Amino acid sequence: MKSLDELFSAHPEKNRVESGTLYLTATPIGNTMDITARALRVLAGVSFIAAEDTRVTGRLLSFYGIEKPLLCYFEHNKHQRGPLICERLLGGESCALVTDAGMPAISDPGQDLVALCRERGIPVRCVPGCCAAPTALALSGMDSTRFAFEGFLPQDKKERAARLEALRREERTMLFYEAPHRLQKTLAQLYETFGEREIALCRELTKLNEQTLRLTLSAALALCEQTPPRGEYVLVVGGAQTKAAQAEAFWSGMRIAEHVKHYMEEDPTLRKNDALKLVAKDRGMPKAQVYRALLEEEAQ
Repeated sequence: MKSLDELFSAHPEKNRVESGTLYLTATPIGNTMDITARALRVLAGVSFIAAEDTRVTGRLLSFYGIEKPLLCYFEHNKHQRGPLICERLLGGESCALVTDAGMPAISDPGQDLVALCRERGIPVRCVPGCCAAPTALALSGMDSTRFAFEGFLPQDKKERAARLEALRREERTMLFYEAPHRLQKTLAQLYETFGEREIALCRELTKLNEQTLRLTLSAALALCEQTPPRGEYVLVVGGAQTKAAQAEAFWSGMRIAEHVKHYMEEDPTLRKNDALKLVAKDRGMPKAQVYRALLEEEAQ
């Protein structure tokens, strides 16, 4: 196996750390080994590192034998530290922006620093890697063809309720981040607003106690009430049924005769022939085929 130095020396231009540039650098979400070779190269090569928590990042750097000046940058000091970081970048220094775990600027105050750099003409590069949301989606086994990342729900009660109501008819799979002490409350609100849905509870991703449970919202809430949650969670929630799926749901277990009877009881003025047309439309079948199937059922 080639060493990192050998690998990077083969492509020096591609992997050079450029001055005056902000590098969005992904870090492990659990397992310390889940970091790219390029990320290590950037962390070792920049002038300084802007970190969400310097203690967490310090341990990561120590593990890999990297020594770099650290500057704390997080939600409550971003308005002060953002301009300072930009000044240093404009002065020719380079900076790696990291979060405690995963990809900076995704549900993270790093997005504000990126916007500030863009405004000031400072180059921004991405060093991709781990991110909890797509990791959980892959583990869930739920529909991943279309999905909506919602991050953390608002803490304000009214704002949270409004956000969930706006998502009630969302047909895509939804991903939420949640802390263990708020999980039970969030599950209760999801169930109250969405009704019964499939959900995957993904916790401690890539760590020793990693766990993914796929169940219903009501079952997840019951489990949470019985067993106190531990660890950080990603919630993967099934989207609302499409109108076609909702329509299919009520008749999928019915015989043709029961399906016809449903429409005639729903509208007593409806003729049998018209009910047959509705059944044929529901099932995507020719009306004549529905009629023959009805006669066969009645003959049994």
